[in-house]
Amino acid sequence: MTTDLGRIAIFGAGSIGCYVGGLLRADGHDVCFLGRERTVQTFGEFGLHLTSHEGIDRTIVPNELVVSSDPAIISGCDVVLVCVKSQDTPQAAASIAGQIAPHCTVVSLQNGVENAPLLTDELAPNAVVAGMVGFNVVSAGKGHFHRATGGEIILQNTPVGQALAAALSRAGIETRLDADMKSVAWGKLLLNLNNALNALSDVPLVQQLSDRSYRLVLADMIAEALRATNKAGIKPATVGGAPPKLIPLILRLPNWLFLKVAKSMIAMDSEARSSMWDDLSKGRQPEIDFLNGAVVALAKRVGTEAPVNSAITRMVKDAFEQKSSPGLTGDALLAKLSQESHQN
Repeated sequence: MTTDLGRIAIFGAGSIGCYVGGLLRADGHDVCFLGRERTVQTFGEFGLHLTSHEGIDRTIVPNELVVSSDPAIISGCDVVLVCVKSQDTPQAAASIAGQIAPHCTVVSLQNGVENAPLLTDELAPNAVVAGMVGFNVVSAGKGHFHRATGGEIILQNTPVGQALAAALSRAGIETRLDADMKSVAWGKLLLNLNNALNALSDVPLVQQLSDRSYRLVLADMIAEALRATNKAGIKPATVGGAPPKLIPLILRLPNWLFLKVAKSMIAMDSEARSSMWDDLSKGRQPEIDFLNGAVVALAKRVGTEAPVNSAITRMVKDAFEQKSSPGLTGDALLAKLSQESHQN
């Protein structure tokens, strides 16, 4: 028996949207997908095949899927799950506003800290529910989407959030509720700072996180973010295990000790990569301004400094301009950052 959410639209049928929406559809919910024309073609030819490193294996055949590249497909829907990149949120909000009915609830399942507030401002009086996705999904091609890491979804504690959480949990995605989604968003952003390092390293996440040199850079980025959030009166929530204030200390541990005490950080497929690495490899635009760039902006606002996040932001933008990862080793990245700090 499914929770009655009415018709659910996935606005942005990328990796997260296809995985979440696909599992809801496999569990019997009425789901439609809005995606690019190539997504429509892929669904029509292959359907959806959803797997995870924890053992999920679901297939939805083409004739069981409703997909379109026309935003009109979301008209009449009761819930819209927004799964687009942060830089696409303003355009998504404009498209949604022109289609949805007054009773429709919009749910943000996006990285970054400003998407739910932006949607709330643009879509009022429609209700907006903030959400956080704590896992990574990669596209293996031909309609196959694989969840490569652990993690959960956290939703704002509202009636629709409660109903959606129950539906997602039953469909195979661990989901819980939280009243303070601003803290949750900042807690997730701390972890998302690693997306940039993974794009610059061009190695799988497990290999990258097992290298102390990379971790030292990540620890510095997170420490900068914690100083800025502390001065701004923001308390990032614990997302993924360790309390935020302990994460830099854990990351700086020697390898032998880190690999013992931080097993959950590397509990993922051996070839898992970050979404930013995936964006770089596929020629998309980066979310860097909404992740590391958000730390730089907050630090500037509250009068602190974030030189490592600033430098990493510039390096990522250079990589995207060059359309390829520089493939920096951890030691090379540390040396480059040290050189930049001496020049400044």
